[in-house]
Amino acid sequence: MKKNYRRCISCRQVKLKEEFWRIVRVFPSRQVQLNEGMGRSAYICPQASCLCAAQKKNRLGRSLHASVPEALYQTLWQRLA
Repeated sequence: MKKNYRRCISCRQVKLKEEFWRIVRVFPSRQVQLNEGMGRSAYICPQASCLCAAQKKNRLGRSLHASVPEALYQTLWQRLA
């Protein structure tokens, strides 16, 4: 079976899908959440540098075509710690 590769929205590295955090804009409600639901997805490395750049430059919001709530970033920072 073929491996699933994804690209980090921050550092642009290509890795296996399991090595990333998945952020989803759920269809049709347009809510942004972690790891669950069907809809538009973005992947980010679980590293402080990637998360900081994504938050500062709004890379998640641009990738998902939706506004990302601050609570989601707080959850990601807590996961990182």
